Amino acid sequence: MQIAVLTFDGFNELDSFIAAGILNRMRPQGWKAFITCPSETVTSMNGVTIQAEKPLEFAAQADAVLIGSGMKTRDIAKDAALLAQIQLDPTRQLIGAQCSGTLLLSKLGLLGGRPACTDLTTKPWVIEAGVEVLDQPFYADGNIATAGGCLASQYLATWILMRGAGTDAAKAAIHYVAPVGQKEDYVARAITAVQPFLPVQQAAATH
Repeated sequence: MQIAVLTFDGFNELDSFIAAGILNRMRPQGWKAFITCPSETVTSMNGVTIQAEKPLEFAAQADAVLIGSGMKTRDIAKDAALLAQIQLDPTRQLIGAQCSGTLLLSKLGLLGGRPACTDLTTKPWVIEAGVEVLDQPFYADGNIATAGGCLASQYLATWILMRGAGTDAAKAAIHYVAPVGQKEDYVARAITAVQPFLPVQQAAATH
């Protein structure tokens, strides 16, 4: 499983790094989450500059794509040339977006009338784009998922793990990163948040 974590200038570190860190727990099984950017370097909302691992074009080839948020997302949403570089296919890719990344998912025409999750700051902009915003941390329909709130990145990672590797793999990855003394609670919360939105056959198999 090759995963593109779309990361733009002004990005939120929690969105990109938490999801990538959890998903890369599967590297021994051949998985790899790549920080994927429109330029060689990007600088976070807090001034942390990082090197891109993959160019934006990689998103078209990836098995799964996560779109993180950032303080410049509204500008990106208006940049037709940049959006045109993001070629995604929900018939063969798992596609997730977080917080203001949900606005980009809408602008790319990928929500298809689905309701979505986002953060409280972005909520008015997503509503303005014609999307119903849900008051919950995670929602998925088919191969499209959205999450709201920085720490909801763990739910996007859990969703990709459950879809691509199964419940046991997802539980193991979340268990590893969860706080000591609260591991079972974190695992249960993540699985409970995601399980209702799995394909019917897979959801039944997790019980």
